[in-house]
Amino acid sequence: MQIAWNEFTPITSLAGGILIGLAAVMLMAGLGRIAGITGIVAGLFSPVRGDWAWRALFTLGMVAAPLIYRQFSTLPEITLDTDWLTLLIAGLLVGIGTRLGSGCTSGHGVCGLARMSPRSIVATVAFMSSGFLTVYVIRHLF
Repeated sequence: MQIAWNEFTPITSLAGGILIGLAAVMLMAGLGRIAGITGIVAGLFSPVRGDWAWRALFTLGMVAAPLIYRQFSTLPEITLDTDWLTLLIAGLLVGIGTRLGSGCTSGHGVCGLARMSPRSIVATVAFMSSGFLTVYVIRHLF
């Protein structure tokens, strides 16, 4: 294994993690809500009275953040080493897993683990194991 030291970004990675944690804590402290992105965005499509505005603002912030960041620095280059069909299938599988697990990595992996939720611990172990297994199978068996 080799580390690409010129691409190693501990300061920006730490800052990003702190911002994600801060946003999750502010949402929990301010509204008593979990910062599970899947649930937040899904709530935009089945709005409950008085519940739509904060969801829209949170989602807008996620979209606006990289656009604002781009004004001050260059965004990392994105390279896809696969075709669109594989991306489509992967996206569908992630979506199905999110529904089956009643949440996503932000809800279970960030907020749920911080709250020591047994359900979130099981969900996080399940999706991390699935990810590890998928990478192993795709990279080493195919």
